[in-house]
This record gives sequence, structure tokens and C-alpha cells, in this order.
Amino acid sequence: MSINSQSEIAANLQVGPTDQGMVRIYLEAEGIDLPLDFDPDEATEIAEELLAAAEAARQMGTAGGKPKKPRR
Repeated sequence: MSINSQSEIAANLQVGPTDQGMVRIYLEAEGIDLPLDFDPDEATEIAEELLAAAEAARQMGTAGGKPKKPRR
């Protein structure tokens, strides 16, 4: 599956600090419990990549998964 492939899989995503000073991204789906721990600098890089991807998606004419209405 690639980043552009759609999926029918539903998942829950949680993000928060751990008691060990790490940032955890926790993904839960049917049959999957996946805790991913990152040091704060790595977490900042991930956050920056998410923001860049969101901006790129906006530039492609989508916002929240809905196509923008054409301007007249």
C-alpha cells in the first residue's frame, strides 16, 4: 500500500508524552496496537513534516478531504 492508496481500515491515533520524557504516537486498529516513541527533537521533526504535508495538500486544492469550490 502506498501513501496515495485509500483504505477502509479505521484506526485510533493518540499522541502524548511518556513518563520517560519521550513523545508517543499510539496507533490502535483491529488487531494492531502500535506504540511509537520518539525523542522530543524527532517529534518536532515529525510535527514539521505534518505541517508541510498539510500545506502541500491545501495547495493541491483540498481542505479536510473536500475539494475546494472553483472560483468564478
